Amino acid sequence: MKRKLIALGLVGIFATATHGLWAADHTDGPAAVADPSADIGDLYAWMNNDASKLNLITTVNPMAGASTKFSTATIYRFHVNSAAGYGMTQTETNVTCKFYDDTNIECWAGDEYAVGDPSAEAGLDSDGGKMKVFAGQRNDPFFFEFAGFGKAVDTVKAAAAGGIMFDADGCPAVDGPTSTALQNLLAGKEADGTGGPAVDAFAGTNVLALVVQIDKDVVNSGGDVLSVWASTHKAQ
Repeated sequence: MKRKLIALGLVGIFATATHGLWAADHTDGPAAVADPSADIGDLYAWMNNDASKLNLITTVNPMAGASTKFSTATIYRFHVNSAAGYGMTQTETNVTCKFYDDTNIECWAGDEYAVGDPSAEAGLDSDGGKMKVFAGQRNDPFFFEFAGFGKAVDTVKAAAAGGIMFDADGCPAVDGPTSTALQNLLAGKEADGTGGPAVDAFAGTNVLALVVQIDKDVVNSGGDVLSVWASTHKAQ
């Protein structure tokens, strides 16, 4: 099973406002790369303008080719935890999807069930009308300045060799000039701020996107503070 967590903990998506968060993960280790249909790249979650619906997206198959399809041997799942407040007891509702051939999917959450071809941009409606599903190939939305990231990693490694002090929260103590230099590198510039602009290492590459829009009342039985994570599983 492979999992993707948003923000490494609770992510508040309030029913009274619109909030969006995401988590990204590219260039995984050998095990994930060997099974691209189950390799989660990104996870996005946000409420629509009136906070009546929750929008969920996860992407798999980084560097998808023109003929790349979702796998019938993989189960795709969004886990939506709901609570009355931060740190309070949570109730989990799962949104689960599985392809039963190259072009047809079935998804279910609570009493909502959708089945059929999810490739239409308008989405595939569930029987109860409270869920829509889209699945298809899209341009990879994740922007990553890979060369600058590598330079920043090398800079941190060199600093670590000389010893790095950490505060009580486990954060490294970095002075102002070092912090600025690292920000410059991550932005595609040289450490002194010259050069740039940043270059997207994933420009022109594609992923497979699974998109679900679901009414809030299907997933908020525990309260209106929601947290979301995603996982993939091998179908039995």
